[in-house]
Order: sequence, then C-alpha cells, then structure tokens
Amino acid sequence: MTKFGELIGSKTPTLIDFYADWEGENTNLHSILRDVAAALGDKAKVVKIDVSKNETLAAALRIKGNPTYIIYKNGEMKWRQTGQQDANTLISLVEQYV
Repeated sequence: MTKFGELIGSKTPTLIDFYADWEGENTNLHSILRDVAAALGDKAKVVKIDVSKNETLAAALRIKGNPTYIIYKNGEMKWRQTGQQDANTLISLVEQYV
C-alpha cells in the first residue's frame, strides 16, 4: 500500500477507477476513462485499479460495487461514487479539485 499512498498523496487530483475484469467490463468504460484523461491532461491523474488483483486495498477501502470512482488530493478522499459515470461528469468533478 506504500505505492498507493504515494499515488493519492499528490497535490494533483487523482481519479481512481476501481473495477473488476471478471465482471465483463466493457470497452465503453475504457473509452470514457481515456476521454477523461485526455480532457484533463496534466491537471489530474486517471488510474484504473483491478480489485481482483488488489484485494487487500479494495477491502481496506470497502469497495463493494464496481466501478467505484474515488478522487483523492493531498492524500484526502474528496469524492466517491459507485456506479457508471459519463466522461463529462467525471471531468467536471475532477476539475473542482484542480
């Protein structure tokens, strides 16, 4: 979890998508995150974390549904939502913390 601490400790907002491949994640979700990352550029980081490969982290954060999105800045959780979100919503949310 040391790497996770470094990831969320940044002054730059970090949007994390907790997902599970075994749920048959569709390519639409991948393209949404690509669009979000492209729109935000250097203003924020967009990271995907597979909960099945990071079970300890998912349990520690009480990730129950997928996808679960969390925005961190300076090590503090700023926003969290479970369920599909569109690109414009995610972009607007992250921009609040830039």
